[in-house]
Amino acid sequence: MIRKAAIISISGNTLTKQEKNIFKQDKPWGVILFKRNILTEKQVIRLTGSIRKIMKDKKYPILIDEEGGRVTRLSNILDNSNFNQKYFGSIYATDKEIGSALYKNYIDLVSVHLRNLGININTSPVLDLLIGKAHKIIGNRSYSNNPTIVNDLGQLCVKTYKKNKIASVIKHIPGHGKANTDSHFKLPKVKDNLNLLKKKDFKCFKNLKSHFAMTAHILYNKIDGRNNATHSKIVIKKIIRKEIGFKGILISDDISMKALKHGIVKNAKLAHQAGCNLVLYCAGNTQEIKKLLKETPYIDNFTMKKTSEFYKFLS
Repeated sequence: MIRKAAIISISGNTLTKQEKNIFKQDKPWGVILFKRNILTEKQVIRLTGSIRKIMKDKKYPILIDEEGGRVTRLSNILDNSNFNQKYFGSIYATDKEIGSALYKNYIDLVSVHLRNLGININTSPVLDLLIGKAHKIIGNRSYSNNPTIVNDLGQLCVKTYKKNKIASVIKHIPGHGKANTDSHFKLPKVKDNLNLLKKKDFKCFKNLKSHFAMTAHILYNKIDGRNNATHSKIVIKKIIRKEIGFKGILISDDISMKALKHGIVKNAKLAHQAGCNLVLYCAGNTQEIKKLLKETPYIDNFTMKKTSEFYKFLS
């Protein structure tokens, strides 16, 4: 499988000539869709079908960020705005049986829409802790301030999507909840010591057998005071891979976010060097995508093996 180790985004609701050539010539590993790409159900089906036709791959990875609540890309098709993760976490905290049943039913319904649209990966669930004094960027995107509840519902989410042949992306590993700023605009810094992070934030991600995980653009001062998690060999090797034990494909969060201080090409290079298997680019700028893919390596043997496992899962 000859693929560049990047997930790209596109500018509109149909492929431009330049975008078609990017898929044909540069062969990015996958593509992520946003609200700007989604008008109607028929239009999205045509779009995902055209991408797969160009790639000559019926299982080509097509992602979406459909968490529910504030983060819903399907709002032109599906009203998912009331169903944030805190909604389900609160019900689960009161009654586990009812909470689990409602959440499973919700994911089953979302999965039907995703499959019909030709989407096979959802960048969900959010496994960041709900922290009252932290920046509101996570807020009700989190299930709970209780790491056990976060882990329980994360497990349920991953398993239910798997049952529906949709792969999940657990995020933002190893934990975004304590962030004091919005990483879209500035690098957050977390000063908690390692033992506290293990008991709280990292616990949320333990034992989740998701195909994919997405990094947090966060500087953990007591673990690596120089590099944010996406660019930190220490965080990726010692925390994400060893302490948390994540064994799947590791995707960077968006490399065009302002928390990362370099241009997208250098941000991508540093992420790959640190241990990210794929980099994610969400801005949809064709010229930037060309520059990025020109400098992006092909996927390594580990990513190739895990991609093959993902394809078998879809069968």
